[in-house]
Amino acid sequence: MNTRRWQNVLLYLGMVVTVLVFVFPVLWVFSLSLRTPEEVAAAPPPLVPASPRWSNYGHVLATTDMGRYLLNSVIVVSGSVVVCLAVCLPAAYGLSRLRFRGARTFSRFVLACQLISPVVLVVPVYRAFVAVGLINNYLGMILVYVAVTAPFLTWFLRDYLESIPDSLDEAAMVDGCTRGRALVSVVIPAAAPGIASAAIVVAVLSWSQFVVPFVLVDDSDLYPVSVGVVNLQQTSSEITTQYLAAGSILAVVPVIVVFVVLQRYIVGALTAGSLKG
Repeated sequence: MNTRRWQNVLLYLGMVVTVLVFVFPVLWVFSLSLRTPEEVAAAPPPLVPASPRWSNYGHVLATTDMGRYLLNSVIVVSGSVVVCLAVCLPAAYGLSRLRFRGARTFSRFVLACQLISPVVLVVPVYRAFVAVGLINNYLGMILVYVAVTAPFLTWFLRDYLESIPDSLDEAAMVDGCTRGRALVSVVIPAAAPGIASAAIVVAVLSWSQFVVPFVLVDDSDLYPVSVGVVNLQQTSSEITTQYLAAGSILAVVPVIVVFVVLQRYIVGALTAGSLKG
């Protein structure tokens, strides 16, 4: 019992240290975003501002195109989630239900495609998009985001769909449903927690993309927030360190909020049992 207790203590200590390593930089930037210019230049800098200046966030939104950058990211991320799920759900369903020669090899090949970095492909993609007129275009960014996330998402959904008994869709087909109708009416409702998790993965990966939009977009009106934050100083001569920090927090907050809100529904669905009844 003593050995197990010490193991638990070390486990929780390791978890706390890991959380601090990842959370502390975010807290530091948040603290920086609330400081006055004097506190930014102070040595040593204060961890907690003496008088937090929430007006820094209003200044960033009022003097830069940060609101436009956030809207661009919402449009591109929403489109990426919808298109990626529309493509990956049928593919994952086919891999989880249909038995054909080379299915396991094909599944591994799909996952191996995830190992290809978008940095390697961005130059040939740029040249191809110039030829077809998809530069400075929401659709161009969405297509690349889908291509980047689809391999992993297909694998992820395939594993989740395999946990759902084949008997559900087989019973639906006995009742007269086609394979596609069984997917829409039976399998997708049962797989809702997994689909929600997949949507979060696509949203986070798409929101954080930098290299792809940086290369494919040179119109500042179409910058997503990941690129827009880097260009804040170019859009306003008044942007200094604390305002850059405020812009960075504005770029991160939507992802955190979406993740926390959707995670509640996922946990609730899992504990209730998506296959119950």
